[in-house]
Amino acid sequence: MHPLKSFTFCPLCGGRFEVNDERSKRCESCGFTFYHNASSAVAAFIIDNEKRLLVGRRALSPAVGTMDLPGGFINPGETLEEGVKREVFEETGREVTSMTYLFSLPNEYIFSNFCVHTTDAFFLCQLSDIDVQAGDDVASLSWLPLCDIDSNEFGLCSIREAVKRFLKTFDNYLS
Repeated sequence: MHPLKSFTFCPLCGGRFEVNDERSKRCESCGFTFYHNASSAVAAFIIDNEKRLLVGRRALSPAVGTMDLPGGFINPGETLEEGVKREVFEETGREVTSMTYLFSLPNEYIFSNFCVHTTDAFFLCQLSDIDVQAGDDVASLSWLPLCDIDSNEFGLCSIREAVKRFLKTFDNYLS
């Protein structure tokens, strides 16, 4: 469900919220306009010297049990680069030593029965050490040869599309 569909009353005055456009509602009493903008998220393609990709298994919904890349939502006041470093550390226990921005994709992430629209930024990263430990919301981590990866095993739409794109052109990213 789109989050704006569940908001009926203005949080400022309690007046009735009316649809303003596809991403906002406006209070007919006080004029307050609430915008539902996309959230920022990051994901990391982490490749080792043997051209293996670090993948995780999701421990939580949505798409619990499916493959995923290390990453997550950006905190308020955080840059994309700070967010990728934090998320990778939380999920692997290792520091990011270098990163390169690759591309971004839109996504819809269902959380608590709400559709959270995201813009997912993808980075190519290297770690301080390839001996990783699954942490935070990751059930397990493993290093997979790029030739063995099936993008259809990734549960989130933007991650699945990003993996397809990355696998088609990974030599360009690694040069």
